[in-house]
Amino acid sequence: MESKTAADLVAEAKKNVENLSPDQVEKELSKGATLIDIRESEELKESGKIAGSVHAPRGMLEFLADDTTPYHKPEFDKNKRIILHCAGGGRSAMAANTLKQMGYQNVAHLDGGLKAWKEAGKPLEQ
Repeated sequence: MESKTAADLVAEAKKNVENLSPDQVEKELSKGATLIDIRESEELKESGKIAGSVHAPRGMLEFLADDTTPYHKPEFDKNKRIILHCAGGGRSAMAANTLKQMGYQNVAHLDGGLKAWKEAGKPLEQ
């Protein structure tokens, strides 16, 4: 089996998932999409968050998204639009790909992550 780098895994994931711009995410949020922030707690404290986003650290994603575990978060609903984001878009692409494997059909991620959101002049809260 060939060895892959993290960049290889991210590139593969981005081919398999819907990659959204900050403007597209903002529009979807206004229609009721759920935004999941998969960054670590320290990252949220350091750089703030997108208003209304739900925190679900990447390391717990599969357990939080699986309604058969005691860790399940109700925001993970396979019948709703789910958009993931991280700091730069790599982790969220891989996480969106994982959710697809778990049966989530209407999942996407913020391409470029919080960095792209900030660069687009979109609002943050502390």
